[in-house]
Amino acid sequence: MYVGRDMAELSMLPKNQWNKDELAYFHHSLQQMMPYLNAEGQTIYKEIIKEVEERGGMQRGEADWTHGTRITYD
Repeated sequence: MYVGRDMAELSMLPKNQWNKDELAYFHHSLQQMMPYLNAEGQTIYKEIIKEVEERGGMQRGEADWTHGTRITYD
């Protein structure tokens, strides 16, 4: 379950101030709803994708004992 800032709060911040967990969660959520989003929702989703790409993607570089190679937003 996601525990963090909601879209109302995040919509007032530029995407470069979102943390990776927030980007991962809302990327997944909006990806699932993409066929039903209006133009504004699609624009937000594209901005999230752009920010993820600018940060180098969603993959962690290496795993350790407490973290896998994927970002989880539980």
